[in-house]
Amino acid sequence: MKLIDTHIHADARSSEDFEKMFISGIDTAITCAFYPYELMSEIVLLNHLERILNYDTERAKKYGIDLKVALGIHPSNIIKSPKIVYDKLNGYIEKKSIVAIGEIGLEDLSNEEKNIFKKQLKIADETDTNVIIHTPRKNKLEVLKEIKKMVLETIDPNLVIIDHINLDVIDEVIKEDFTLGLTVQPQKMEVDEAVAILKEYGFDNFLLNSDISNMPSDPISVPKTIRTLKKLGFDSKDIDKVSFKNAEKVFNL
Repeated sequence: MKLIDTHIHADARSSEDFEKMFISGIDTAITCAFYPYELMSEIVLLNHLERILNYDTERAKKYGIDLKVALGIHPSNIIKSPKIVYDKLNGYIEKKSIVAIGEIGLEDLSNEEKNIFKKQLKIADETDTNVIIHTPRKNKLEVLKEIKKMVLETIDPNLVIIDHINLDVIDEVIKEDFTLGLTVQPQKMEVDEAVAILKEYGFDNFLLNSDISNMPSDPISVPKTIRTLKKLGFDSKDIDKVSFKNAEKVFNL
């Protein structure tokens, strides 16, 4: 069985984590942009993006992980002059260097966040590129409603992956044509909650991820979830959807 972790932050993790992921059955992962410290300039963000694309992919490969890349301006990384990054994103898309713009989204609902989020959605829509959208820990439903409104005004929802969805907010987005990410991570979601969501809402529109980053994380939470589904007797065809088939289809892997 193939396994794809659809949202990690490889630059924040050790080589030992890649080895654990590979041994646990993960073949492919998608790493997203997020700089966890205050940005001193746009150049720092550009360096972060280039590091992910050219360095972390090679690090992961040494341990057997095929690392795909999503790049963009995270809502915690708001910069004064984002045009240089927009130009870079268009270049990455043209060269087919990335599988999505991400992770992008909203955190505090500031005007600066909204403007940068909207621009990246427009770039994605114009270039037929997927977007991976962050939803925050705090005020999740309020922020998700604004994300949903802006997304439906701007981009084909079939290009949209809304991540970190949980039982508290799922009804806000389940009826739209979005793909929804379930993040199995300490302080975000336990395996049991992911299983409960899949049992109630089906397997067709979901992706699994660990979101391993500088925060407390479990690099093998995706295989743990898959093995739990198997142990509980879920149909193997459904399990395959969240193991790898949905991700392959969404990201054209």
